[in-house]
Amino acid sequence: MAKRTDPAETRAAVEAVAEWVRDAGSKEPSRSELAQACRTTARTLAEELPGHTVELRVPPFVAVQLIDGPRHTRGTPPNVVETDPRTWLRLATGLTTLDAEVAAGTVDASGSRASDVGRGLPVIPLG
Repeated sequence: MAKRTDPAETRAAVEAVAEWVRDAGSKEPSRSELAQACRTTARTLAEELPGHTVELRVPPFVAVQLIDGPRHTRGTPPNVVETDPRTWLRLATGLTTLDAEVAAGTVDASGSRASDVGRGLPVIPLG
């Protein structure tokens, strides 16, 4: 069984990049800070919405499977949500919504179950 994410570690990872997540004009975090924030928030969401129906991708840092339902095992999954690290972190912190980012074209969501990812957002609200 995979190690569960630590809420304090996830919060610290998000706080380390929070200024940049709120304001793209501020100093960009290091690659390792971005990776940590993306990985911990995505893995926390996967724990909150367990399953294998939807694949959440935040390249180049993390891909997780979530949402209960039919298990996907080969090739490209039928339900995929993919976005860049900053957009993901804005979603994970509640600074934007999945519907708004899909409409803006910053999130690629395919498949009938992709919108179910929104049920678990925000992961760590920044407020």
